[in-house]
Amino acid sequence: MSDLVISTVSQGLLWALLALGVFLTFRVLDIADLSVEGTFPLGAAVAATLLDGGHSIFLAMVMATIAGCIGGTVTALLTTKLKIPALLSGILTMIGLYSVNLMIMGKANIPLLRIDTIFTITQDLFKASTPVATFIVGIVIVFLIGLAMYWFFATVLGTAIRATGCNPQMAKAQGINTDNMVILGLLISNGLVGLSGALVAQSNGFADVGMGVGTIVIGLASVIIGEVLFGTRSFWNWLVSVILGSIVYRIVIAIVLEMGMPPNDLKLFTAILVAIALSLPMVKSKFALLSKKE
Repeated sequence: MSDLVISTVSQGLLWALLALGVFLTFRVLDIADLSVEGTFPLGAAVAATLLDGGHSIFLAMVMATIAGCIGGTVTALLTTKLKIPALLSGILTMIGLYSVNLMIMGKANIPLLRIDTIFTITQDLFKASTPVATFIVGIVIVFLIGLAMYWFFATVLGTAIRATGCNPQMAKAQGINTDNMVILGLLISNGLVGLSGALVAQSNGFADVGMGVGTIVIGLASVIIGEVLFGTRSFWNWLVSVILGSIVYRIVIAIVLEMGMPPNDLKLFTAILVAIALSLPMVKSKFALLSKKE
């Protein structure tokens, strides 16, 4: 039972990077970015292809992150330079990346059996079980990424990105190039998503061209659940809430699977969960108005 709990929390940590990427676009930049459904398997495809070719784990992780950054930049350029709506730009990138991922892998699926990954190396190094090794890798990477994000978004450049998402007109009036901020924000966001894809592929033992389906809903679920349960009192609190939201989401999924829900219904369950979470602020306001009238 303890291994199941550790495994569930570990998966939440690996997917937390995706949640942080979605958080950057959805909350910080106020953009609905669907390209994550393409950049997530892109990161997995690049990492798996390099590992399968005998390259180092470090190179695979770095290249997966860079590939995600490139995918996000394409979406940003379509939005800022060609003036295509952000939602449509993300869809175009997502569709295009499906073919790109197939080109990179050369087939629909790459197994990573009997290939050293960051998790097998950690397992050998600490003489730990697979769930514990996954937890160690997840907690270290998420802590470092979270710390780096907190530092970066407190800098002048990071604050400019936040200002662009909060009020683009005011940001322009302050001399901020909002187009560049959108490009940088989407680049960072999809870089995190690509890294998450690389980690999940290594954890699952394979990379598949269809593994990105529904990732945007998973990311949104993590963000919304984290905000509702743990609050958004400060930017650091917000980051921690997103990470914890990803873990809680995985725990909820594990519980409903243990209760007998068919795995094929998970996407529907997640969509309903996100819809309920998104409607909570409106429900709360309605109740507040009713209580005042009484």
